[in-house]
Amino acid sequence: VLFITTANNLYAIPRPLQDRMEIISIPGYTEEDKLHIAHKFLVPKQIRENGLGDEQVQMDEDVVREIIRSYTRESGVRSLERQIGAVCRKLAREVVAGASGPFAVKRPDLHKHLGIAQFRYDVIEQDDKVGVATGVAWTEMGGDTLFIEVSAMRGSGKLILTGKLGEVMRESAQAGYTYVRSRARDLGIPDDFYEKMDVHIHVPEGAIPKDGPSAGITIATALASALSGISIRHDVAMTGEITLRGRVLPVGGLKEKVLA
Repeated sequence: VLFITTANNLYAIPRPLQDRMEIISIPGYTEEDKLHIAHKFLVPKQIRENGLGDEQVQMDEDVVREIIRSYTRESGVRSLERQIGAVCRKLAREVVAGASGPFAVKRPDLHKHLGIAQFRYDVIEQDDKVGVATGVAWTEMGGDTLFIEVSAMRGSGKLILTGKLGEVMRESAQAGYTYVRSRARDLGIPDDFYEKMDVHIHVPEGAIPKDGPSAGITIATALASALSGISIRHDVAMTGEITLRGRVLPVGGLKEKVLA
């Protein structure tokens, strides 16, 4: 007997069970994949299932792209199909109320049909800032950008970590802090900063859990920036685990990170 099972992530699968399985990782759809699937299959299907004619609804590529970016966050297309279906149901209700169409759905119409955007896409800094570094990360939904914010203030040497960080990411922050401390003189930072200053590291969107070692270089860069007063280029993103010697280790999920 051959058992074939699927899972969205491996974290909830007990390790002894994983050891008895051959794991085949399948990457999620890219944005272009989702656009093609939506126009070829999902939009026509939802138009028909909601009692509309193919000529009654026009949904351009930029509208579907906006739905993908602002109303879904997934590796597949289930939520995308649900959102397209929600738009079609709103149009079907207008037909029942007496409207004849055809309906050309535009990006501003999505607020009326789907409500406010649920996710932010590519909200990046517009200028260089001190203590703010941009990173890229792999998630189960694909690649994503993240920001590391660091503030340094007078204190007693405390290191504060916030943003719902997992154990591995907290250890990565500790490693980055130790590296910056060991190279303080080379970085133009006072040698005794760890005695006289509190350092607060925060990763925004605190309700979303975050973990993994690959933010190490981003954290170290933001730390060095905040303590030295030198701003970081806003158009550069980074990823990689940092060691105590300052080496940046290889990373995975490159396709997803580049597409982020």
